[in-house]
Amino acid sequence: MSLLDVVIRIVLALVLGGLIGIEREIREHAAGFRTHILVAVGAAVFTLASAYGALGTDFDPNRISAQVVTGIGFLGAGAIVRYGVTVRGLTTAASLWAVAAVGLTAGQGFYSAAAVTTAIVIASLSLLSLIEKRLLYRRVGMAAGVKIRFRAGGYTPLTVLLSALDQAHVSVKEMAVVPGESDADTIHLRLGLPRTVDQHALLRIIGSLKEVESVSLD
Repeated sequence: MSLLDVVIRIVLALVLGGLIGIEREIREHAAGFRTHILVAVGAAVFTLASAYGALGTDFDPNRISAQVVTGIGFLGAGAIVRYGVTVRGLTTAASLWAVAAVGLTAGQGFYSAAAVTTAIVIASLSLLSLIEKRLLYRRVGMAAGVKIRFRAGGYTPLTVLLSALDQAHVSVKEMAVVPGESDADTIHLRLGLPRTVDQHALLRIIGSLKEVESVSLD
């Protein structure tokens, strides 16, 4: 294999991995632009090493590629975090796994598969997200994150808030205090909204409570 072929395959992995990483970076996920590039390039180089570095030996070239898939599983696990009562980062972990596949196919010279996979992943992360918001959530409601600061501490303001949300048929999916925040009277909620309540109506409901000093989308 010529040096030009090596450069083309690695650069292609960089570009395609970067395209997927841009979408994650825009949405401010932990694994963003640079992480996806590194995963794609690393997978491509490991593939080149396994396919061409072992020529003339008895080494099975598929062993390195198989270990890449296993290694990406550990990296993806690092992107998954528990937040309140739910788990976040599964989509980002899946995108890292897909980027590794893009890097592997680019390293093998299977350019069409790498390009098609990239297009499908980007469509799944961005276009399908719009479809969910405009079609699915209109039927089953949507989720909203809010940051609430109470006028005073204690359980009474929280009890009043939860009662008001229950009356509006808004479900509490997550409740947490962000580590590092010094204000103990500030909480973060992830709420499930019914079809009859949008984000603006939610802010009005919460903001009308005398126990609430301020509320904003989180």
